[in-house]
Order: sequence, then structure tokens, then C-alpha cells
Amino acid sequence: MKGGTHLKPALLMVGFYLFFKFVMPLFTAPLPASLIMLYLALTFSGIMIFMTLSGTSMDSFLGPIFRFISGDGQDGTMKTARLAVLVLFPLLVGWQTYTSTAPSDLPPAENRTVHPAPPGEFVGLSNPVPNTPENVMQGKGLFAAFCSPCHGNFDGKGPAAKGFSPPPANFIDPGTIAQLQESYVFWRIQKGGVGLSVEGMPWKSAMPRWEFELKDEQIWKIIMGEYDGAGQKPRTWE
Repeated sequence: MKGGTHLKPALLMVGFYLFFKFVMPLFTAPLPASLIMLYLALTFSGIMIFMTLSGTSMDSFLGPIFRFISGDGQDGTMKTARLAVLVLFPLLVGWQTYTSTAPSDLPPAENRTVHPAPPGEFVGLSNPVPNTPENVMQGKGLFAAFCSPCHGNFDGKGPAAKGFSPPPANFIDPGTIAQLQESYVFWRIQKGGVGLSVEGMPWKSAMPRWEFELKDEQIWKIIMGEYDGAGQKPRTWE
């Protein structure tokens, strides 16, 4: 095969990337980055299959790569380039890993409703448990046992809170449960993060699904304990 064949796959990948990134949006809607990566992965797979159909094509494709990595027959310039690649590639991977995991002050790119509408069966539910001091105290006890590791003393600063992003809700903040009806809080506790509706996706809640560990009566008592402990009142239609 002619020399420089090993450069053709790289040029082909660059060409496909430029086509998907800049040319296709001129005729269709812009492609999501995940879809572009999928197309490039399929393109790369096709190139690898084609280049490894025979021993000759495989040697022509992989030979220069192996010789570059091993340093066989390289002059001073190529050895310097090889050293630069071996040093810069781990640094690039490390930088990419850091930038993708480091906290950011930028708002999320996706459209997401913070408080999505609950399913119909939860709309308009009323707390059937009498709001008595005894029930409130029982609710606070259940809260301490099941909820305080994340939500702390109703302030979202439990011992496990630092392990979650976004952090657990701060119920003392008037922008949280004070803006919600008891029926909504019941839904969120019972179904947890995995029970969020479509507009609440992508799922960004570590809230467990408590319906298997707690009875409905216990959840209602926890809700009363939350509002009382946070010094808030549930929102009503009135």
C-alpha cells in the first residue's frame, strides 16, 4: 500500500467530524454532541474493520504507530515528538477528567423543571393524620432516623450531604417546602428521585424511594415533623 496510508483514517475522522459539526446543521437541526460521538464511533469502527481485512493493510496501518511508540529507527526529531506525545497525552487526559468533574458555577445546559408536576393520583391529597403534638413528635423521630443523614437538622447539612450534587434540600429555606403542598412532598418522599416525572429529568436527585420502607401514615407524620421543625407551613390553594 502507498505510504501515508496511516494518515488517511485520521483525516477521514476529522472530515466526518467537521461534516457532522458544521455542515449538517446548515440543512437540519444541530446535532447533539452525544450523537456526533456516536457517528464518529461508528465511523472509527468501519475504518478499523477495513484496515484489518488483511495482514498487509493491518501492517500498513498499525506499523507506523507501533514504530512511533517503540522508537525503532527514529532520528532526533521523531524521538522528541514521541517524548512529547507520551508526556502530553496523560496530561490531556488528566485535564479532561478534571474539567468534566470539577464543580462549576455555570447553570446546567439542559432544560429541567425543579419542581415537576406530580402524577394525577397525588394531586389534591390531604394529610389524613391529625396534626397533634404527639404525631408531630413521632414524625420528627422518623425524620431523625430516615432523613437526617442527608437533610440534617432540617437545614440540608446532614453528615452525608457533602457527598451529593445537588445537595439535599434545606427545608428552613422558604424557597423549598414552604412553596409546596403536603401532597407534593408526600409524592417526593414516597417515590424518591427515581419517581420524578419526565420534565424533572435528567434524574438529579439522590432521594431514596421510601414507599417500601415506610407506611403512608409514617410518611405523613414525617411531613408534619418537617414543616414544624423547619418553622414553615405547607402551601395551600387558599
